[in-house]
Amino acid sequence: MSTVAVPNPPPTASDSEDAESLRNALQGWRADKAALIEVLCRRTAAQRAAIRRAYAFLYREPLLNCFRYKLSRHCLLSVDFWKAMILWTMDPAERDANLVHEAVKKKDESHVSVLVEVSCASTPDHLMAVRKIYRKLFSCSVEEDVASSPALQEPLKKMLLRLVSSYRYAGEHVDMDVAKLEAAELSEAIREKHLHGDEVARIISTRSKPQLRATFQQYKDDQGTDAVEDISSSHCGGSGGGGKQLAGMLRSAVLCLTSPEKHFAEVIRYSILGLGTYEDMLTRVIVSRAEVDLEQIKEEYRARYGSAVSLDVAGDTSFGYRDMLLALLGGQE
Repeated sequence: MSTVAVPNPPPTASDSEDAESLRNALQGWRADKAALIEVLCRRTAAQRAAIRRAYAFLYREPLLNCFRYKLSRHCLLSVDFWKAMILWTMDPAERDANLVHEAVKKKDESHVSVLVEVSCASTPDHLMAVRKIYRKLFSCSVEEDVASSPALQEPLKKMLLRLVSSYRYAGEHVDMDVAKLEAAELSEAIREKHLHGDEVARIISTRSKPQLRATFQQYKDDQGTDAVEDISSSHCGGSGGGGKQLAGMLRSAVLCLTSPEKHFAEVIRYSILGLGTYEDMLTRVIVSRAEVDLEQIKEEYRARYGSAVSLDVAGDTSFGYRDMLLALLGGQE
C-alpha cells in the first residue's frame, strides 16, 4: 500500500501550473524545498512524469538537470535532499535502472542488496521495464554489467545473473506437489551446505512468488524451522567467505520474494541504527517503496522494533531531507 498523500480530491492545478510552481521554487541560491516537497511528494508517478514533460516543454530544459545543478552547487547539508528528490522524480523503472547501474560500478560487494531488491521485490513486468530502460540509458544490458563486475565472484555472480534475468509467472496458481518436492530439495541443499547448486538457483530464480511462499511454508511444516534462518546459517562447502556472502544474499532474495516488508524493515533499521545514518540506503528504501508497500513496511517495523519508522527517521535526519522522507512516509506518526 502506498504512503504518498495525494490530495483527495486530486489537485486542480494543471501539469503546467505545477511546473511553474517548481520553476519558482528553484529560483535563487536557496531553493524553496518545502514548495518542491508540497508539489512532487504529493503526486503519483504518472503525475510526476506529466510534470516533467510540461517543465521541459515550457522551459526548454529537463527538470532533473535543474535538480542535478542544485546538487552540484550545494553544501553537504543539502546533498541528501537533492539526491532523494532526483530519484523520486524519476520514473520508477528509470530510477531502479540508475540504482542498479550505480551499484554495479562499485568496486566492492555493497551493491548486492540493490541487485537483489530490484530483481526480487519487483513485479516481473517492472523488472523487464528496468532492463529495457537500462539498455537505453547505458548502451549495455544489466546482465552484461553484472557478468563483467570484478567485485562479484562465483558462486554469487552466477546466482545474481539468474535473478536479474528472470521473468516469473505473475499469477496466483500454486502446485502443491511441486512445493513439496522443492521444499525437500532445498532442505537437502541447506543440510549439505550446497546453496550454490543448480537446483537452488533454478527454484529461487524461476518460481512465482506464490509458489515460493507455498514451498517455504512446506519447508517449515516438514522441518519445523524457517528456511530463511536455516539459509543464514548455511555456508557453501569449500566456498570460504563467498559462501557466507551467498547465504546472506539468498536470505535477502527469499525475503524480497516472499515477505518484502520484512527485508525492507531490516534495511531501514540498519540504515539508522547507531551513530550516523546510511542516507543512500535509507533514501533507496523509502523512495522506491513509497508507492508500493511502504505502509506494510511501517507496520512490520513497528511490530518488530516497537517504534515508528517516521519517529526514528525524524530523529536521525534533518532539514529538507527529513521533511521529504516524512512526506513520503505519510507524515509523522
